[in-house]
Amino acid sequence: MNASKALPISIGCILAGFALASSAHHAATMFDRGQTVELSGEIVEFQWTSPHVWIQINVENESGEVVEWSVEGSVPNRLYRAGWRPTTFRPGDRVTIRGAPMRNGAPAALFIGARLADGSTLGRFE
Repeated sequence: MNASKALPISIGCILAGFALASSAHHAATMFDRGQTVELSGEIVEFQWTSPHVWIQINVENESGEVVEWSVEGSVPNRLYRAGWRPTTFRPGDRVTIRGAPMRNGAPAALFIGARLADGSTLGRFE
């Protein structure tokens, strides 16, 4: 292949890769946004990571068993501008989180809002 064809093909492949990664990353189709779960329990871990933060919370189910849920949040930069900090959720904190559950029933959700032990709220918690 000559150099005049290699550059446009390379640029096209790179752009297609970015487009696929971007659409896959932001789709969040694994969550059922038409449903809401309310998770009351104790924070296990708050992962202030890119591209999204994660909240690990232990929740007691109907059978009395403790189940660890993973809650996906937004990007750290956006949350920081909204007043969140890496210490917003600390292990042992009691909290109630609302989220859109996984379609497959796994113990995970997309963050909608939270009520902290002091009564303050984050996100959309009506």
